[in-house]
Amino acid sequence: MRGCLRFLALGLVLVLEASSASAATKELVIVTSFPKELFEAYKKAFEAARPGVGVIIKPQQTNAAMTYLRETRARPDADIFWASAVDAFQVLKAEGLLEKVRMPEALLRRIPKSIGTFPIHDPDGHYFGFAVSGYGLMWNTRYLELHKLPAPKEWTDLADPRYHGHLVISAPSRSGTTHLTIEVILQAYGWDKGWALLLQMGGNMGAVTERSFGVPEAVISGQYGIGVVIDFFGLSAIASGHPIAFAYPSLTSVVPASVAVVKGAPNGENARAFVEYLLSDEGQLRLFSPEIGRLPVVPDLYARAPASYPNLFTMKLGGVGFDSKLSSSRRNVVNSLYDHLITFRHADLKAAWAAIFAAESALQRAKASGRSLPQAEAMLAEARKLATSMPVDAARASDKEVNAAFKDKPEVKSTLETEWDSFAKVSYARARELAERALRGAR
Repeated sequence: MRGCLRFLALGLVLVLEASSASAATKELVIVTSFPKELFEAYKKAFEAARPGVGVIIKPQQTNAAMTYLRETRARPDADIFWASAVDAFQVLKAEGLLEKVRMPEALLRRIPKSIGTFPIHDPDGHYFGFAVSGYGLMWNTRYLELHKLPAPKEWTDLADPRYHGHLVISAPSRSGTTHLTIEVILQAYGWDKGWALLLQMGGNMGAVTERSFGVPEAVISGQYGIGVVIDFFGLSAIASGHPIAFAYPSLTSVVPASVAVVKGAPNGENARAFVEYLLSDEGQLRLFSPEIGRLPVVPDLYARAPASYPNLFTMKLGGVGFDSKLSSSRRNVVNSLYDHLITFRHADLKAAWAAIFAAESALQRAKASGRSLPQAEAMLAEARKLATSMPVDAARASDKEVNAAFKDKPEVKSTLETEWDSFAKVSYARARELAERALRGAR
């Protein structure tokens, strides 16, 4: 009997130890598109604030993260979705993939309901803004001095022939922040003029990177001079002492970066605690760290910001009333168009614009010497038209059936993308041919 009791007691101890071990290894699984410098800082801080909770980070770019949440919706294994692209949160909310969460009123009352006209939090409580961001340009001051290039101030500056080969951007299909930047430009200038500008910018790009992180890395290292970025890449580089400058164009938008609890999250309690931590003073002030360089959603905390830090709540910044519903309605189409017109055809586009710029320069010299070359000018005008033309208009891009095809009709998606790729290939080849003929005519 005594042996049996000892055996039972030992078993009870083992069960209690196992239970204790299980409690000590609770997890919080976060799917995020943010850079390592940011998520590692918050992982360490949250684990210190919640002893016994282990934070597991699953880094994924925004579009891949959205796909992951869709594929695992029957048995979710992620607790938090954390990203900059606010339209991604709207899409996931509409698809029923985000949990409705109630935050303490003491946290929310410190935060304005909107920045400009844009809501900081989802009014229904499915996602919460934890930082605000603007989109702009960062440049390497030493690089521009070396290459005798002026500092850019506006999106339109990036169409300047002087910047040919000196720019870098990431593909919007691979970066939620770049997608928003592309949408800002389209909404600022309109569909036709916006794409014409994007195609000229694309022709000036030295590279189109796969991830948004690749842009600041290339600019900081001096591989390229100017990058299209979300503000925190520029701000963190400046705070870290790199020879970097950053500017918001006059036509830009200020939107929140957000966080949400995944619907059916297996660790819902810890997930809600993580959102609360992000909105707390401690979580907000951590954004000012040099390696993070982001802007809090609590205006009062800017009194404790590093010197020269921008305050988007007091700056007259914006110029674009960003329509996130429009952005989310055509998200897949815009990303695919950018890929098939710019990312995948970058070499062809860049060569076409190099020929156009060479012809323009020759025609300007000819005109200065008193020569009239109407035929060459007509060919050059047609080359520019071809290099800035689009295979679809704004209405077609927002068509519900077209956008739905990118989710559940792969054969339709494939047909559209093949058409767009062929359109780009033919247009750029013809543009280059006409520009080169115009150049010969100007000599």
